[in-house]
Amino acid sequence: MKLSVFSHCAIDTITIGENNYEQIGGAACYCGITARQFKFDVDLYTKFGPDFPKQYLTEHKINFHNSESEKNTTKFAININGSDRTLKLENECDQLDYFKNNADGHLVSPIFHEVSDDVFKKIKNDSNFLFLDPQGFLRQKDPQNNVFLEKTNLDLSHVNAIKVNPEESKQIVNGTNDEMMIALQKKGIDYVLFTNKTDVSLLVKDKIYSITLPNKQIHDTTGVGDIFCSTFTCTMLKEKDFLWALCFAGGAAQAALESNNVGLQKIPKKGIVETNASYFYNLVKFRDL
Repeated sequence: MKLSVFSHCAIDTITIGENNYEQIGGAACYCGITARQFKFDVDLYTKFGPDFPKQYLTEHKINFHNSESEKNTTKFAININGSDRTLKLENECDQLDYFKNNADGHLVSPIFHEVSDDVFKKIKNDSNFLFLDPQGFLRQKDPQNNVFLEKTNLDLSHVNAIKVNPEESKQIVNGTNDEMMIALQKKGIDYVLFTNKTDVSLLVKDKIYSITLPNKQIHDTTGVGDIFCSTFTCTMLKEKDFLWALCFAGGAAQAALESNNVGLQKIPKKGIVETNASYFYNLVKFRDL
């Protein structure tokens, strides 16, 4: 099976306490390499500069086309404090190009404005199953390049699944957590994933299914949401079962957090994800709306 991923590669400087780590990343890398763990072919639509080690993608057998830019790679400074983090945009690469493709699913996860409205529309027209993480559509920067979220009018037609947290949801819809999930569903989305720290909820039709990740010491949270999104998408495409997809996604996020690794090193192997998914499957709670 094949997954097409639309997102920028990045070079991140991650600060945890007094320690700094320079890592390659971006949703492009986290989502792409996670999908490879599930034996998916990956077509990556991205842009990166001469400062990015493209051999990393080649080594992981990730396909990319017309991705090289004369501009340097998108770069963030990320400061992490427990489950909270702040971002500063230090460089922004070109917007990505689009080519029609025949993937089983499409995952759109911009990190900062790299997916234009026109490209997003073309992706939606071509996709059989489209998962959206809207973070990069919602982000803006202030004069000091600090990244913040801003209310955005997103066209969510033809989006099958979305992942949002409370802060992101408030930039798209209004209301309580439940009301925001329902409002997103009313825009035509079949699977609304809502992550609030360790609590993960999924709205399907008139039911909310939820799991709670064990509350343990958190080290580096960078990319955990991307690992979650990619795992959910791959499981849905393979198994056609949203409950297993929820449990696999939660299992992948939990494995990544428990690894205590920084950056891409935290992407878990499929085996430990399956073990965690089986654990969560027996603990899923649900309630009617």
